[in-house]
Amino acid sequence: MKIAKDTVVSVAYKLSDAQGNLIEESDEPMVYLHGGYDGTFPKIEEALDGQEAGYQTQLQLEPVDAFGEYDPELVKVEARSRFPEPLEVGMQFEGTPEDGEEDVDSLIYTVTDVAEDKVVLDGNHPLAGMALRFALSVQEVRTATEDEIQHQHAHGADGLEILDEDEDDAEETPGKDSGPTLH
Repeated sequence: MKIAKDTVVSVAYKLSDAQGNLIEESDEPMVYLHGGYDGTFPKIEEALDGQEAGYQTQLQLEPVDAFGEYDPELVKVEARSRFPEPLEVGMQFEGTPEDGEEDVDSLIYTVTDVAEDKVVLDGNHPLAGMALRFALSVQEVRTATEDEIQHQHAHGADGLEILDEDEDDAEETPGKDSGPTLH
């Protein structure tokens, strides 16, 4: 089966920086709904469109096609007293770019430095500003279910939505059985 709109694609990948240094290698394939549903980067979809299981390719994405350019305005210095103990470099917090802005998506801020009375937070994605190389290998292609098309994402390799046993509603458990989602 060829990769086309409304197919579910399983792809093994290796992610490296532009110098070839390995950043991540998939233990489980990335599974996404193909066809512009934001399940992976558009350049990856473009490269895989019309291909079949077994297809392999390598491509480089510039920052604008991956996690964006590094934005120094997303670095904030905050009072140390605003944060819980213990506080360590690498911890993450959710917030908006500027307090009080409405209609702005919240960002994940990573603590990059801790001083006695100040904390430096970076709202950029850790891979922002980097050109990235992807080595891709298509593992499986199947027709998406009606539910997947309606929900605009793959529900897992077998097409079943993963249910949280504590929920009465059918809610998907993020990341479970679907591999990483590259946004």
